Amino acid sequence: MTTTRDAGAPGLARLAGLIADETRAACLLALLDGRAWTAGELARHAGVAASTLSEHLGKLVAGGLLAEERQGRHRYVRLADARVAQLVEELAAQVAPEAAARRPRTLRESTAGSAMARGRTCYDHLAGRLGIAVTDALTERGLLRQDTGFALTDAGLAWFDTAGIRLARTGRRPLARACLDWTERRPHLAGVAGAALCRHTLEAGWCVRIGSERAVKVTAAGEEALSELLGIDPATLR
Repeated sequence: MTTTRDAGAPGLARLAGLIADETRAACLLALLDGRAWTAGELARHAGVAASTLSEHLGKLVAGGLLAEERQGRHRYVRLADARVAQLVEELAAQVAPEAAARRPRTLRESTAGSAMARGRTCYDHLAGRLGIAVTDALTERGLLRQDTGFALTDAGLAWFDTAGIRLARTGRRPLARACLDWTERRPHLAGVAGAALCRHTLEAGWCVRIGSERAVKVTAAGEEALSELLGIDPATLR
């Protein structure tokens, strides 16, 4: 009996093998904050020796999951592009219920987990209760449609323009995309619009990063702006 193996099987197996390592998975999840990390920072985060981490990074770079750049003696890595971030996000969402079921081992871990659930960056867009609140507000005001996949309406495009949030409409990245939120178990806004909105909240001081992971906190100015622009109750952002 002869069988015809799908031509994409070897590539898929190699990709799965790259991710199927706890240290490499930890690096990919850390890099979902959208920033470039040094090899030393990732080694400390993953709890492994620098030499061990360097070997793992080499495999991820060679496999196209990470991009590398050097500045002097420092080696920086980041996720290769938004498509890699989407892959990691969606895989992480599949295992989120298992992670959520584990009780925090320390007060610090519990506090960090609460901050991440309240608001965080998911590569380059907002997630957690903050991301869901913004997505719901855009939808309720007819600025975002979710009935046939995520799509900005004409009113939504005008809203971004009025708010001074520029949307780059070139390239293959979708303008709006649904990303499954692993803590809320509902989709939040990603894509070009999600990235632009997240970038604006940080640059305008509406949100600030807290801690050493991806958690963000809405500032008083952010509460005022989001209430004025989207009618979001400040109490839901705390």
